[in-house]
Amino acid sequence: QLQLVESGGGLVQPGGSLVLSCTAAGGALEHYAIGWFRQAPGRDREGVSCINSSGHRKNYADSVKGRFTIFRDNAKNTVYLQMNSLAPEDTGVYYCAADTDQAVYGGQWTELVVYENWGQGTRVTVSS
Repeated sequence: QLQLVESGGGLVQPGGSLVLSCTAAGGALEHYAIGWFRQAPGRDREGVSCINSSGHRKNYADSVKGRFTIFRDNAKNTVYLQMNSLAPEDTGVYYCAADTDQAVYGGQWTELVVYENWGQGTRVTVSS
């Protein structure tokens, strides 16, 4: 089974930037669409961004459009989430999730149930 590992979280001031990484053990990410989700304290987990296996199709939640960029380097077996202009409302635990292009884009990429594989999350705190 694909084991996803997120990294890159931390404490950042408002207006700052972070790059999150999602890597995998037990499989090649190049075969999967990857979604990034986040969960703020007391709130439901929500979809942030998604990228298909080839990297040619990308989706973003309205709340992060123009600030976040998802991209992948299949040679490094890694998917990244570049986060700029961070605000306190971006605080939360960020998770990456994986499933096939068919599963993800056959449904709604923001729906948790379409993803079979999840990482443990990396915490992002935006605070001064």
